[in-house]
Amino acid sequence: MGFHNGEDTPLLSNAPPLSSKFKTFANVFISIVGAGVLGLPYSFKKTGWVMGLIMLFTVAYLTYHCMMLLVQTRRKLETIVGFPKINSFGDLGYATGGPFGKFCIDAMVVLSQCGFCVSYLIFIATTLAYLVNDTNSASILGFTPKVLFLWGCLPFQLGLNAIPTLTHLAPLSIFADAVDIAAKGVVMVEDVLVFLENRPPLKTFGSLSVFFYSLGVAVYAFEGIGMVLPLESEAKDKEKFGGVLGMGVMVISLLYGAFGALGYFAFGEETQGIITTNLGQGMLGALVQLGLCINLFITFPLMMNPVYEVVERRLCDSNYCLWLRWLLVFVVSLVALLVPNFADFLSLVGSSVCVILSFVLPAMFHYMVFRDEFGWSCMVWDGAIIVFGLLVAVTGTWSSLMHILAPTA
Repeated sequence: MGFHNGEDTPLLSNAPPLSSKFKTFANVFISIVGAGVLGLPYSFKKTGWVMGLIMLFTVAYLTYHCMMLLVQTRRKLETIVGFPKINSFGDLGYATGGPFGKFCIDAMVVLSQCGFCVSYLIFIATTLAYLVNDTNSASILGFTPKVLFLWGCLPFQLGLNAIPTLTHLAPLSIFADAVDIAAKGVVMVEDVLVFLENRPPLKTFGSLSVFFYSLGVAVYAFEGIGMVLPLESEAKDKEKFGGVLGMGVMVISLLYGAFGALGYFAFGEETQGIITTNLGQGMLGALVQLGLCINLFITFPLMMNPVYEVVERRLCDSNYCLWLRWLLVFVVSLVALLVPNFADFLSLVGSSVCVILSFVLPAMFHYMVFRDEFGWSCMVWDGAIIVFGLLVAVTGTWSSLMHILAPTA
């Protein structure tokens, strides 16, 4: 099964070259790191920074463990003679649960990806409204600046989402990633400077009532479970993929912990749902916030692409359908109008959908394939993850909805 003479692919093959360990590490980093990190300082404010760090590292370990459960499950199934090749999370769902398993994965992917895009629009509209120094007061025809900015994004997003292939978006995506890394780096440096100057009072542990709320934010921040099987398929040295994945998740968790803690250390109880709004409206703060808006604006069609793949496959025989894409963008924009707080929505998506995708389904699939081989130990460990995931899903979703629906002072 291996390749000889150092070749990644046969000379006459059209298959893409396999990824080195460094490229695999980079792909893991890009697949996981996203907008969820911007809500971590606010989450730390609610839980206290010690509880927040414990919770974050626990989620990081569980995420890695469940990613490896998917890899092990696929490897086991592909050792069966005549078993079809499994390329994605959806294929694994079909292999273990038939059409119903495939449907469950498709539904969760659509909900999670749309949830990510809703959070992007909330961030963009809230940030732009903040930069014009007016987030709540009425403006043209009674609409607030946040609403106007959100609808102002719609025609541009319709154009970007009309692009049928991701290839044309690749240059924009690279630019957006560079802007994102630079902006978050500036935020962390600014946090350190503000902390050294102000040193606000901090709490180490919050009440248990906010534990599941903040757990949802952490799960959202680590969401990348759908990419693990394609990344393992493209890795040159598959035996070392687990180590590379573990290193990637560890580095990301350390960066997340630093970002969340520094943001809370800098502003204490004044930490906002979107940490960048704490930077003020000076030139540096405005450039950072605009940079993050550009990143998320360009990332929006990339995150919607899995949704289009699922919906067009089920409704249009995998044929490109412009009006259906535009309808989905419009619906996502409508939902973004109804959610007042960025971090609250991160928690809702993380608790309700990402927990099922990241913890419950991987453990369930692993148990279905390995139960005869591992017996009781498989049932105990996988069962514990499933029960934990369902508990987080129910309590976290309820807590998030209570925060979203609670009247604001």
